[in-house]
Amino acid sequence: MTFADRRLYLITGARPDLGAFLAAAVNGGVDVVQLREKTLADRELLLALITHRLAVPLVVNDRPDLAALIGADAVHVGQDDLPVREARSFGVPVGLSTHAPEEIDAAEADYLGVGPVHATPTKEGRAAVGLDLVRYAAEHATQPWFAIGGIDRTNVEEVVAAGATRIAVVRAIGDAADPEAAARELRAALGSA
Repeated sequence: MTFADRRLYLITGARPDLGAFLAAAVNGGVDVVQLREKTLADRELLLALITHRLAVPLVVNDRPDLAALIGADAVHVGQDDLPVREARSFGVPVGLSTHAPEEIDAAEADYLGVGPVHATPTKEGRAAVGLDLVRYAAEHATQPWFAIGGIDRTNVEEVVAAGATRIAVVRAIGDAADPEAAARELRAALGSA
């Protein structure tokens, strides 16, 4: 599995309807899922089984030890988390959040998150980077990257026009009344590039 062939990345926390929610999102076009939880109980480890059963790669946020333990497909870290080199020592591919051109240029991760493109409550205190960083990533990133941050059906076209071929979302699918339809609409907006 490589991230180059993935297009629509869903980030979610544990939720009571997790199995049905993920099934709907995957049916709509989600092709990678990240579990973003700061602490995990054993019952939440079932997410790995759910995503593998759906043939969707699982990424664990911030916890390379947990990613290795449950056989996740990757771990995602931020600029202030465990460095990529150390996270990779757990034997899993590593994604890295980037917020500036110099972070994109210096990144040694297997894939990048580029953003937040727009302001988002999931990253309080983090200023939006806007479409200029998306354009920069399109021209300079050497690894697969996902535009992230406040992307939804109302603005996805402008993100794609700026050069994104992959996006990561939280609320655009997670808060949707119909997660499958929301995923399908976002996936369609990405086109076939």
